[in-house]
Amino acid sequence: MLHYRTYHLGPQQEWVVFVHGAGGSSSIWFKQAREFRKHFNVLMVDLRGHGKSASPPDSRGRLRYTFHDISREILEVLDHLRIQTAHFVGISLGTIIIRTIGEIAPARMRSMILGGAITRLNFRSNCLVFLGNCMKRFIPYLWLYRLFAWIIMPKKRHEQSRLLFINEARKLCQKEFIRWFKLTYELNPLLDYFEEKEIAVPTLYLMGEEDYMFLPPLKRIVAKHKHCILKILENSGHVCNVDRPDLFNFLSISFIKGQLQLQSLAS
Repeated sequence: MLHYRTYHLGPQQEWVVFVHGAGGSSSIWFKQAREFRKHFNVLMVDLRGHGKSASPPDSRGRLRYTFHDISREILEVLDHLRIQTAHFVGISLGTIIIRTIGEIAPARMRSMILGGAITRLNFRSNCLVFLGNCMKRFIPYLWLYRLFAWIIMPKKRHEQSRLLFINEARKLCQKEFIRWFKLTYELNPLLDYFEEKEIAVPTLYLMGEEDYMFLPPLKRIVAKHKHCILKILENSGHVCNVDRPDLFNFLSISFIKGQLQLQSLAS
């Protein structure tokens, strides 16, 4: 089972589940944990091979990761803790995992908060993925990760986010990085499907105004979908929960409480 941490406020409180991105760990939510646990029960997981979660056994060297399998592992933790429903908060690649959970078990989702959401790969990001797949076996993975982090988060004010993810990525091994990078083969068809099929779960997108790779395509998707809203955070890049933690926390907590009020009135 995945490694996890919980902060339990009480049996009557809502659960909020945090899902980090590739190369990170649950520690990237340190600026959210203190504030969220004042209002909700909190669950933070380390994805397979990240943080304190081990990689699955791979005796024959054929282990292949899929978004479906990774999402199932998070649901196993919820089952273990007897959490029936929860609000899900994700960043970067974690938003795709949350969206996959929404396909597998939509009834368990109260709402989604997707920060730095990846909803479409543009020409530049497709080129990065192609370059990474060509080079991933021949150069140290940390070189690739540094390059990607710098391209996605290039500005001086993104430095804290950039260094945080690079330092977390140091804990991976080359084989683990390659397994996760192979998930990029799934991305384009999966993102096409998510764009065409919206799930009826209240969704808040939180995007940095300087997230130039992923914000423009998201604006088009939000205009098409009915159950989502977009908030753009000024002076912030891709990892907006680190760049603007106070605003990220305020908007997220307000959104969850607003949904609870609506659901209470509806019932």
